[in-house]
This record gives sequence, structure tokens and C-alpha cells, in this order.
Amino acid sequence: MSIKLPDATLRLLADVGGTNVRFVLDDGSGCLGEVSVLATRDYPTLLGAIRHYLAGQGEAGRRVRSGAIGIANPVWGDEIRMTNHDWGFSIKAMRAELGWDSFQVFNDFVALAHALPGLTDQDLLQVGGQQREAGAPRVLLGPGTGLGVGSLIDAREGPVAVAGEGGHVSFAPTTQEEVRLWAFMVSRFPHVSCERLLCGSGLSYIHAFLSGQPQASTLSPADLLDPQDITTAALAGSDRVCCQTVDLFCGLLGSAAGNMALALGARGGIYIGGGIIPRLGERFVTSPFRARLESKGRMSAYLQGIPAYVILSPYAALTGLSAAHARVSAQSG
Repeated sequence: MSIKLPDATLRLLADVGGTNVRFVLDDGSGCLGEVSVLATRDYPTLLGAIRHYLAGQGEAGRRVRSGAIGIANPVWGDEIRMTNHDWGFSIKAMRAELGWDSFQVFNDFVALAHALPGLTDQDLLQVGGQQREAGAPRVLLGPGTGLGVGSLIDAREGPVAVAGEGGHVSFAPTTQEEVRLWAFMVSRFPHVSCERLLCGSGLSYIHAFLSGQPQASTLSPADLLDPQDITTAALAGSDRVCCQTVDLFCGLLGSAAGNMALALGARGGIYIGGGIIPRLGERFVTSPFRARLESKGRMSAYLQGIPAYVILSPYAALTGLSAAHARVSAQSG
């Protein structure tokens, strides 16, 4: 759904993650402008990042009267404080500071879920399964700075995105190696969630575990290899431990995806977003992901037909945010 705004009006869309924030101006036509990516560490507040971006847009920035953001964080009430970054703000105060008519805040995976109906075959890389079941729920996972989880359910009035914090469910090891990994992690984190392992820092901890480090509690930042260096080495096949790290990571993601699909009856498909998996390409296709997704005992046959897709479109969250913003505006209007 798209609502054409008055010619003098633009709205700001922002996809706010723990590492980067992506900005774009939207005129409601369905065609977004040029996306700008800013590092969150360069700005003490989200308000500062927004003002910096708008100042760089000249007259177009001065025409913005409303905005919507998708943020990697639970969204309830007025106060938002990010889990994977130190930004915090009041929604009402932010709108007043910017002088806008409206300011909408969505969980980032609610925004991304709204993009799913508009994705084409060119936007997706299928990893096993068959055809998605029309009208059935779809589940969405995305390892990045954290682990985002969401879902999309078809309803009479249109698709409904469901917010959740599934990344914080407890990690459940299913092999002896994973039991040892859990023990390694629990030395530092009393609650070992899926997100602790299925994110950028999780890659670094898995690498340290496979490298023979005794426990996570003894590690300093200097002991942890950068997650991008791990994936780069794995893609090049230049480091055995990095290859093992990526394989274990993908297997854990498959297990988590299968759990989510069973919990939601997601025969409409499993969608993988986030910043890590899309860059793995065919390396992900041949990883243990699919086998682990289906490895659910008596329910394996149920999962075998469910297709999994990697979302290749780099700015799908922004197109989903535009759709979410337009839908809320239509309902309130």
C-alpha cells in the first residue's frame, strides 16, 4: 500500500541497527530516493544523526514533516533504549524536537516483515524446500549486530506483521559440541540466548571456542577475531577454524529457524535477513543450515517442504518501513 503525499511534503525513513543507521527520503510514490548509511558510533544520539542527515539534504531536508523508523529493539511505551547500542529517546520528545507532525517507531523486524509481500525472485535466494504455502504464516530471522526475529500473518485486511523478541529465547544445544559451546558461553553470560551466538559477536565467540580458548569469561576484546575477518577467511577458504566457525554458526541458525517455523506453523516460508548471511552467498547454501533446519525428529517431514529464502535486497527494511508507515497512516486517517 502506498499513499502519495502532498508535493511539498517528504517523510524520513530510518533503519536503525546497532552498528549502522540507514536514512532515505520517501515521497509516498513507492520509489525511494538515495540511501545514506551512517555509523551509529559517530553520533551520541539518534536525534543528532537525524539532524546531520537532514542538513545534508538541503531544501528536501527542510520539507520533511514526518518520519518513521525501524529500530533493532523492543518497542512499547514512549521510552526506547536500545539493547545493542547506547542510544535512548522518548518518541514524543523526539517528534517535538524535530517539529514534525508525526513520528512512528516500529521494531525493525516488523518493518522488514512488511517488505516480504513485495520481494521478487531477484530479491531472494532459495535454500531448499519447495513452494511456499499461500496464506500461511511467514517467519523472519536476521543475524546482524543482534538476532532479529519477526513474522507475517495474512489477514482479511491485509498482511499483519507480528513483533517479538525471539532472538532472546534460550539457546538449546543439540550436539555434544554445542553442549561444550554452551558451557563455554555460560561462564560469561548467565543466560545464553540464541542472540549471544547468532550475531556478529557470536561469530567471534564461536571462533574463540573452536580455537581452544577455555572459557568466554577469560577473553578480552583483543582475543576475539573480528566477525568480518572470519567470514572473509571462510569465503576464501583460507583458514580452517574460520570455515568451521561459519559452518557451526549456520547450523545453529538452521536449528533456530526450524524451531521458529514449528512454533508459528510457518509454511509460508522462512526468510533470512540481517547483515551476515546475505554476504555468504553459495557458502550458506552448502552449509549445514538446511539439514539442521529439518532435523526435528518426528516433525522433520513437516519442515522439509518449507522453503527458506535469503533476502538479497540490501534495503528491504526501508521499503517495508514505507509500507508500514503508509498502512498506519491510512488506518489512522
